[in-house]
Amino acid sequence: MDNIKVKDIFKKYTMIIALILVILFFQIGTGGKILFAQNINNLISQNAYVFVLATGMLCCILTGGNIDLSVGSVVCFTGGIGAAMMAAGSNMIVAVVVMLVVGLLVGMFQGFWIAYIKVPPFIATLAGMYAFRGLSNVVLQGFAVSVTDTAFLNIFGGGADCYVPDFIGSGELNVTCLVVGIVVAAAYILLTVKGRISRKAKGYEVAPLIGEAIKTVLISGIVIWLFYKLANYKGISAALIWIAIILTIYSYITKKTTIGRYLYAVGGNEKATRLSGVNTKRVYFIAYANMGLLAGLAGILTIARAASAQPTYGQGYEMDAIAACFIGGASAYGGIGSIMGMVVGATLMGVINQGMSIMGINANYQSVVKGVVLLVAIIFDVMSKKEKN
Repeated sequence: MDNIKVKDIFKKYTMIIALILVILFFQIGTGGKILFAQNINNLISQNAYVFVLATGMLCCILTGGNIDLSVGSVVCFTGGIGAAMMAAGSNMIVAVVVMLVVGLLVGMFQGFWIAYIKVPPFIATLAGMYAFRGLSNVVLQGFAVSVTDTAFLNIFGGGADCYVPDFIGSGELNVTCLVVGIVVAAAYILLTVKGRISRKAKGYEVAPLIGEAIKTVLISGIVIWLFYKLANYKGISAALIWIAIILTIYSYITKKTTIGRYLYAVGGNEKATRLSGVNTKRVYFIAYANMGLLAGLAGILTIARAASAQPTYGQGYEMDAIAACFIGGASAYGGIGSIMGMVVGATLMGVINQGMSIMGINANYQSVVKGVVLLVAIIFDVMSKKEKN
């Protein structure tokens, strides 16, 4: 029994264990630099687009292992439109709304072909990848367009002042940031306790108390430690706020809403889901429309961080998002995956990128390592599927 429990725990938390080991490796390899406060802050800001895009990609993957290859091009296209509008004197709010609407319309366009015309997602989004990359060049006319709106840059994580001010302290340590971390940890503990009590009252099976208590304490400790490190370098960035908003919203959607359950159901058994009365075409359509909307938001975050838009932006973004999902435990067959797992996958990829960069490893070898990590994650998923069958 003990061996079975250890095996189950290892399988359940494989990627978390891998993330810890990778951090320890780079902590030694970089002489402790990987966990510098500034590097942690940079890791969050640099990978904001990954968290946003991977959230939408997970919804697509849940429907049956389907992916969207066009998101990098859509990021560039929407970002290019917004930058061109602001450069021409448009209001920041109008530009942001247009970028989100354009992203949504692109997602709806591709979702229509996939859901109702039955064009394979790979083909439909591959066509979109080429088409919207070309349209990005048309919008930007082949040149970089600077973004100088200070308010836009600060709100979406690109300005020097894109950090929450310290309303409590005035020293080097951002006390406000630390207090927020403690509040978040306390809220997590309260929600965990409340959820356990609720499940027990309804007669549902609950996890062993000791195991859940250890898990809750560890996660709370990590949250407080993270905010303490951020407090040592400027504090909470706008990028982190946007990431937190998106992850919170979609964690709720995938766990607590009807459309969230439908995403899992379609990926688990589309035919049975359709026969049960669910409009599976609409589920596919919503998944890809949502992906377009989040690509629009990623475009906003990208041009804000770079303070410009260029025809080359977004290249490879789709691969980062897909890798984050699969490394985070999403099944290549669909129906399995979670927001928290995706967060672990995205963080793991970010740590590998940053760690190798600090160590001065050639960019080509960085791509090799990321490819190997992704392959191992997929092999693990396939082998797990075989064991169940």
